[in-house]
Amino acid sequence: MTDYSHLITLEPGKRSGKPCIRGLRITVYDVLSYLASGMTIDEILNDFPSLTREDILACLSYAADRERHTVIVRS
Repeated sequence: MTDYSHLITLEPGKRSGKPCIRGLRITVYDVLSYLASGMTIDEILNDFPSLTREDILACLSYAADRERHTVIVRS
């Protein structure tokens, strides 16, 4: 799993505090949404030249880590 700690940033005043990539205004959610809609990594990189392949892999690692910590509460 990619170490994303230096790539994913949280800033209260930027994008409502959502996790962003390297302080840019591109959120983890944005990248995951592009991937979920069928865009390839190469298409995302072409559309957003400020992103790197490592940035996209960091988004996936971040999402996987968050999912690993998800707890389902049953009533």
